[in-house]
Amino acid sequence: MSSSPGSKTTPPRAKRSSPVSRETRSWVGVAEEIGHPLDPDQVELLDRYRHWLATEAVTAGGIGPAEIDRLDDRHIADSILYAAFFSPPERAWDLGSGVGLPGIPLAVLLPDTDFVLIDRSGRRVDLLKRAVRVLGLENATVRQEDMSRLRGEVPVIVSRASLPPDELAPIARRLLAPGGIAVVGGSWVAPPEHDGWETRVVQSRSLDRTVWVLIMRRQ
Repeated sequence: MSSSPGSKTTPPRAKRSSPVSRETRSWVGVAEEIGHPLDPDQVELLDRYRHWLATEAVTAGGIGPAEIDRLDDRHIADSILYAAFFSPPERAWDLGSGVGLPGIPLAVLLPDTDFVLIDRSGRRVDLLKRAVRVLGLENATVRQEDMSRLRGEVPVIVSRASLPPDELAPIARRLLAPGGIAVVGGSWVAPPEHDGWETRVVQSRSLDRTVWVLIMRRQ
């Protein structure tokens, strides 16, 4: 699936915002730990996405400049961790995708899954389309829609810092297909507790902290 019909060429490599060695890419280790080791092309794509976040996304106000030093651990690695909780589905929705977190790292990690990156803001949707185009992602499309208006059933839903879990719960419950799963970013400080969600702990050798996520399954 592509957001640029008729074009399958890979864009030229962008100049990186800062040198990042393989050893300091925590997300490389996280991907290996959860059973989805990254090949060189995937590493290069995520490096380019990191550069895009640190430059265009910051300039456009999609992400704060204070986050630049935390892109690897706090944003890209955390996004990849979502894939530890489900088998790669045929399709997945990222609700409130913002600048593509966690959807874009997951689309790079799981190239056989079609990801729909959904956000209600026209400005953020334009940013998302730009990111998908720059990276040449053929398994990611962008959709402008308010979550409350979404219809359909999907096997996997992911979301990160878009809505409070208590508000997201009825939306996820309505949209999940039977047997589906929703994974939502939780906390880096303490285990979150919310009705309708199961709290799961994620401990990674590649990260210097424990991460908790929230899981919802539809029977």
